[in-house]
Amino acid sequence: MDLRKLKTLIDLVSESNISELEITEAEGKVRIVKSPAAAPASPAYASAVAYNTAPATAGQPAPAPAMPLVEAAPEPSGTMIKSPMVGTFYRSASPGAKAFVEVGDMVKAGEPVCIIEAMKIMNEIEADAEGKVLRILCENGQAVEFGQPLFILE
Repeated sequence: MDLRKLKTLIDLVSESNISELEITEAEGKVRIVKSPAAAPASPAYASAVAYNTAPATAGQPAPAPAMPLVEAAPEPSGTMIKSPMVGTFYRSASPGAKAFVEVGDMVKAGEPVCIIEAMKIMNEIEADAEGKVLRILCENGQAVEFGQPLFILE
């Protein structure tokens, strides 16, 4: 997939109400996910998450690997609390309620830190380690994937 086509797809996602687009073609696969609107400093358009080239068939040269569009952020240090499921992340039990944890709070293993809604079921997520909350990596109402880091503890 050429760079112009990729740029067009990113623009289409950013201007529409869709939050994710995945396209598979003979030369590869592209997945574009729109960044959350809550971060005004980041671009409002989508960022490319993955680009995988398909294996070359006999007699055809392998396509040149694509240059990464977004540089990977350095791995944060500390203990991470990761999402055990796919769903929607919520910091509190109900809209307007106090968040389970804030940056700087001390949490104990087994203490609830957030809720992930999956299939209309609210699943309370508990800390699997003890420590001080250094960072909250998700925005309220954000879709999360299995294994995605949610919190970093010291």
